[in-house]
Amino acid sequence: MASSDASTNIHNHGKSVDGKKNRVQCNYCQKEMSGFFRLKCHLGGVRGDVIPCEKVLQDVKELFRGKLQERGGRLCKEVRDLFQQGLPLKRNGCPSKNVAKKMRRQSSESSGSESGEYEIVDSMSEDDLKEPAILPSERIVSQSSVAGDEIEEPLSKQNKRCIGRFFFETGIDFKIVNSPSFQRMIHDNHCSGQTKYKIPSCQELKGWILKDEVKEVQEYVKKIRQSWAATGCSILLDGWIDEKGRNLVSFIVDCPQGPTYLHSYDVSASVDDINSLQLLLDRVIDEVGVENVVQIISFSTLGWVGAVGKEFMDRCKTVFWTVNASYCIELMLDKIAMMGEIRGTLEKAKAISKFIHGHVTILNLLRDYIDGYDLVKPTKIRSAMPFVTLENLISEKKNLMAMFSSSEWYTSTLSSGEEGKRVAELVGDPSFWKGAGMVVKVALPLVRVLCLINGDDKPHMGYIYETIDQVKETIKEECNSKKSQYMPFWEVIDEIWDGHLHSPLHAAGYFFNPSLFYSADFQSDSEVTFGLLCCVVRMIQNQPIQDKILQQLDAYRHSKGAFGVGSTVQQRTKFSPAMWWFRYGGEHPELQRFATRILSQTCVGASKYTLNRSLAEKLVAKGRDHMEQQLLSDLTFVHYNLQLQQQHSKLCVNYDIVADEIDPMDEWIVYDTPHIGCQNGDLASKELKTTIGAVNGERPSFQFKEESR
Repeated sequence: MASSDASTNIHNHGKSVDGKKNRVQCNYCQKEMSGFFRLKCHLGGVRGDVIPCEKVLQDVKELFRGKLQERGGRLCKEVRDLFQQGLPLKRNGCPSKNVAKKMRRQSSESSGSESGEYEIVDSMSEDDLKEPAILPSERIVSQSSVAGDEIEEPLSKQNKRCIGRFFFETGIDFKIVNSPSFQRMIHDNHCSGQTKYKIPSCQELKGWILKDEVKEVQEYVKKIRQSWAATGCSILLDGWIDEKGRNLVSFIVDCPQGPTYLHSYDVSASVDDINSLQLLLDRVIDEVGVENVVQIISFSTLGWVGAVGKEFMDRCKTVFWTVNASYCIELMLDKIAMMGEIRGTLEKAKAISKFIHGHVTILNLLRDYIDGYDLVKPTKIRSAMPFVTLENLISEKKNLMAMFSSSEWYTSTLSSGEEGKRVAELVGDPSFWKGAGMVVKVALPLVRVLCLINGDDKPHMGYIYETIDQVKETIKEECNSKKSQYMPFWEVIDEIWDGHLHSPLHAAGYFFNPSLFYSADFQSDSEVTFGLLCCVVRMIQNQPIQDKILQQLDAYRHSKGAFGVGSTVQQRTKFSPAMWWFRYGGEHPELQRFATRILSQTCVGASKYTLNRSLAEKLVAKGRDHMEQQLLSDLTFVHYNLQLQQQHSKLCVNYDIVADEIDPMDEWIVYDTPHIGCQNGDLASKELKTTIGAVNGERPSFQFKEESR
């Protein structure tokens, strides 16, 4: 029908489905919403409070859009009038906690979400081992899709809370809310004529919004804490020295449900006092619950934390002290990078990279050969960068050789220089590429382990023991099983494994991993047996329960009962090790709980979460009054737990160790020419400085003036 024939009576386009709740349904797509006014917006395709109808006739859409635009100037007044109507108190006021939960549930259902509200778990359940906890407000990103209590005040408060969440999560200065650009960015997201967001003030961010967020994060943390009794947990230490020279440390508790932030401390006055440091650890363990803590994961083997680690297990008989597996593997890579021939090969590769990046004309020429990609590969873990970059150089070997054989290269002044000739010869040297290939073959297995343990959200306690053995075997194969070639690398790995990384927990995890234990090549040597018994003695203080566990091990070893069903190849590889024990270990509850607590632990420390440390540095500073200190404490608690929740939710198997950007002053880029003072020094210096822009594919648009000497 023509546009003029379309009925302007909204009741001809929708029907009331619940008079009490003012619910109406669209005749075209059957979507329900609150009130006929929102039905008009729905039909007219006006975004903001409702989702536009995708099935409405075009003439009907144009009709209602035109009418809404005519009334745009009166829209804000109508919303205010709607709010002033005699609505029930529970709609006109701030919803209670229970009502808010109901709203979230309705929001989830109306938007097609399959995830409902989380359930409180009192004892070990499948959720403890599988699903990480999620902040309730993660399901309330915006109220624009909520078909229900959408009157102005709750909507306005929710908008402010969403903006507050952004500030708390990112750690941005609250004064930004007063920025005209920030306000314009928020308001420009709305169509003409629609109600604008009410941006919170600084006082609101510090007041009721922060207070509400603290309560919500406390509930989130409480939900995670309830799983500790079943799965156990690990305390992660994150230590550093700030610009003021202070020794600082933060404590994070990690479990399958997710990590949570506890506290930050300045331990500068105690770095030489092991007793004081031990008392600090004791307080943290008591707060978490000594019965819940399986291990403490240190961030290093040096300094005060290394000194404490040497005595910790003698003083604390029930908790293990381990070192961050990622840190230890980084040590292995650093040691390998310093080995004679390996170091020489990396220095040659660095010379090629620095020469190219030190001369913007050559860098731009290279990009014509490698389709604009970068030669240097920055990595999220520094120790991996030389080897990932070397691998990239090998992949671009043909393009590099083609560039240094091109007419553009030979006609450049750099090709006749001493440095240019040396680099060109190096690129054409087969022995360099052969050595580079060998370096990559022996180092990349360790880099892949870094990707695995830093990128996956599942505990690797059941795999780390076998994984290191597999790395060694891979290196042996790449060296054609020649002992003289692979043994130097094995010795580096064994030195750090035996001296820092290995823990009885790793051996016990290997034993309790059914996918490994029931395989044909499982080896239960003395190290594995000792690790298992050590865990029994330290983790189980009750002698009768120790005896039961040792008796129940026989059923696991010989696949008796439910273990027989679970020992099939299909079942033992279908589930994670901890989940497997949850499903098949029920006939032996003591052994089941013991194995589950071991397999539920991480091997990686706080470095996995890369938290911004600036708030913690402010928190431990002295001189604030009590109210300001409490405000900062609340902000720190909310910020770090939001950050941890977000980072944990983004962990996945396909972890990319390559970083987005590289430091323009990185040693693989900065060209230290020995000819700064010679005739061509001005050109070399100028190209060095303009490389910073060229690194990102930008051509320099500025010049440097020569200073008088």
